[in-house]
Amino acid sequence: MDAHEHGFGNHLLIALPALHDANFERSVTLICQHDGDGAMGVIVNRPSEYTIGEILRQMGVECGDDALGQRPVLSGGPVHPERGFVVHDGGRGWDSSLEVGDGLYLTTSRDVLEAMARGEGPPQALVALGCAGWGAGQLEQELVDDSWLLVPSRRDVLFDLPLAQRWQAAAGTIGVDLVNHASHSGHA
Repeated sequence: MDAHEHGFGNHLLIALPALHDANFERSVTLICQHDGDGAMGVIVNRPSEYTIGEILRQMGVECGDDALGQRPVLSGGPVHPERGFVVHDGGRGWDSSLEVGDGLYLTTSRDVLEAMARGEGPPQALVALGCAGWGAGQLEQELVDDSWLLVPSRRDVLFDLPLAQRWQAAAGTIGVDLVNHASHSGHA
């Protein structure tokens, strides 16, 4: 069963200004899977200290593409920070690929990185270390508590915009200006 058949899969989870958790403050997370057991996603707007070239070298994979090698690896979240996650498009599936929705995939296997190094990888891809996870009902409660804004996923936000612009731009896709959003919330 595909991830997008359940709940919030293939949506962007945007941290509202009131969220003061160092792991998620001002973050944009692509929800890759969501069902009754919980949710899993990858933060798509935080650079790690690594580049793709450094990761490929650590894997023993040669990369002749300097532009690819200089691209930042993202800090995808606090869960499994040692594991690689590749968010990508393209019609081809790789080992350990999950369809997030609408031709967007999450792959955790080495073969997609090897293909990228050879120039045979997906047309657009983000490489991240770590992911984010929520237990059953946790994400739903955090949405009720006004910690997050949920919007449909947009490829331009994922792949085209500079990392620093993704937080505001993701919210802007539904007309929300986070810069002028109150940093506290309340319920009547």
